[in-house]
Amino acid sequence: MTLTDSFTATDSYTAGGDGVEILEQTIGANFRLVAGRTPGAVAMEEALTGRSWTYAEMDRDTDELARALMAAGIEAGDRVGIWSPNCAEWTLLQYATSKMGAILVNINPAYRRHELEFVVGQCGMKMLVAAPDDERSDFTAMARGVLEAAGSLEQVVLLPDMAAAAGARYDGAGDLRQGESTFAALVQRAGEVSADDLDRRLGSLAPDDAINLQYTSGTTGFPKGVTLSHRNLLNNGFHIGSLLSYAGADSETGQDKVVIAVPFFHCFGMVIGNLAALSHGASTVVPGRAFKADEALAAVQRYGGTSLYGVPTMFIAELALPDFADYDLSTLRTGVMAGSTCPVEVMKRVISEMNMSEVAICYGMTETSPVSTMTRVDDSLARRTQTVGRTMPHLESKIVSPLDGAVVARGEQGELCTRGYAVMQGYWNDGAKTAEAIDEGGWMHTGDLASMDPDGYVRIEGRIKDLVIRGGENISPREIEEFLYQHPSVQDVQVIGVPDEKYGEEIMACIILKEGVGPLTVDDVREYCTGRIAHYKIPRYVQVRSSFPMTVSGKVRKVEMRAEASRLIEGGEA
Repeated sequence: MTLTDSFTATDSYTAGGDGVEILEQTIGANFRLVAGRTPGAVAMEEALTGRSWTYAEMDRDTDELARALMAAGIEAGDRVGIWSPNCAEWTLLQYATSKMGAILVNINPAYRRHELEFVVGQCGMKMLVAAPDDERSDFTAMARGVLEAAGSLEQVVLLPDMAAAAGARYDGAGDLRQGESTFAALVQRAGEVSADDLDRRLGSLAPDDAINLQYTSGTTGFPKGVTLSHRNLLNNGFHIGSLLSYAGADSETGQDKVVIAVPFFHCFGMVIGNLAALSHGASTVVPGRAFKADEALAAVQRYGGTSLYGVPTMFIAELALPDFADYDLSTLRTGVMAGSTCPVEVMKRVISEMNMSEVAICYGMTETSPVSTMTRVDDSLARRTQTVGRTMPHLESKIVSPLDGAVVARGEQGELCTRGYAVMQGYWNDGAKTAEAIDEGGWMHTGDLASMDPDGYVRIEGRIKDLVIRGGENISPREIEEFLYQHPSVQDVQVIGVPDEKYGEEIMACIILKEGVGPLTVDDVREYCTGRIAHYKIPRYVQVRSSFPMTVSGKVRKVEMRAEASRLIEGGEA
């Protein structure tokens, strides 16, 4: 690593030095190497259908799908969208596009027609692979509407309904329109392209080629397309897997089985999940289309999962299951929590009751592929709950003043910045937004408020925009949340700032109660806090809720909660 900046030992700066060297491979080439080592080992299992693939079978099927895409006229660099909840075909398309060079565009399954149309047009998408309809989304009608709008989109491929007893729903010509085909019909076109043609295409690809577009959630305005390369994604996944000690079937410890209960459309599922596992010869398990606590634990029990993924709210939901104690989770040893810092009490239960003694905290953002800091297997409980670990191998971290950009001293708060191989190539066709995010020195500015301790461990204090400023006092919502998690009636809590004429902002605690407990009032919460935390940190407002608004990737939408709370207060309903 060549450093162009000068830092002192007391500066909030670290460079990740542990770990293996950077992989200078494409994702497709790497998979072929891994599959060649253990062809008979299981690569992927899908709980909903009972299907499974060995590494040899998955290598064969992704080759076949890659040739089919080529036969359909998809060139290297063309954009191919995947708009679907989790399923085995999602993973197959991820690896097929990486082998033939198309840029896979991940589309949030929660998107509606307007959002889909924006993404298709913004990136110039040529083909869209869409899920079958479900109780929440009419994927077919929305995809057809965009196709008929006569933009860049030329083809819509409809995935089969794996939950239907008869198999594929779209198996009759009468169901299809101009420009549409079934997934099975697409695969049948593989015979039009030879294996040698695919090998030549794969050999022409380079590690720095763009291979993936991920659209950020876009809490304000339209989402931005994060452009990521083979080098970005493969190395981030591989180094995560290394730090989790993932092993293949040829290892002395046996093959790891990674239960991925987080969405593939997000980096959590696609990179921390699929790429971390499959680049090490481990096996992936797809427990269901979307997260359900019982399905995730049932998959661990059924397949002998050694690793389980989720954001803290997912683990809270699993631990809250009435029959939680009936699940056999004895095979678990590790896993990943990301999305937000884990409450201490939750982490204690995950380690003791779910047997995840080596569970890791990962921190990052889509723009950094995604993980830039991570805890290690031997880190203490305090470091796993109070920090997001140390800088990843071959990356750099620094914390700077939001006012002048100067690096702050260890222990001081500022904006966390990341530099290295994981930083995105940029936002698709948006140089201005790219320049706002990545400075001239190559540092990605995260927008997160953080501090760094003397040992290089990073603590996320919150989003800079989430910081509550009450009467001139800067208040971290995270600190109050951690305190309120200790209340015997509280299952989950989110703290937000709301407008106040006197102080500028006041504090609201939004609480989900444990099942079976009695009502909780503002006075109850204030009495619990009085004398235990500073008076200006005591919530003025308390809202008891049944759930929090969430993104599909499992992050709480505090922007939406603040807007809702502001309307209530302005309407006199506080």
